[in-house]
Amino acid sequence: MSKHFEDAKYYLGRAAEHAKAGVKEELEPLQERVSKLVGDEPEEEPEPSRLEKLQADLKDLEKRAEGEAREAVESARERVEAYRTRDAE
Repeated sequence: MSKHFEDAKYYLGRAAEHAKAGVKEELEPLQERVSKLVGDEPEEEPEPSRLEKLQADLKDLEKRAEGEAREAVESARERVEAYRTRDAE
């Protein structure tokens, strides 16, 4: 394929992308109006940001670590108690 046809193909693709974006932009307000009239508005919660996801993960890790620490302390207490009762006998 000659360079001219390759260039034409590229620019036609770009023109199609821009036309699609333009049509979408022009129809967006109309779509919103129709959705409000019909009562079909999407009730989406915004996606959590990256920071919010990290904070939630850290809270989960904190809770898990706290639970594991409590279990470790309880286990240590039981071992100490068993050691003391063994020496007392």
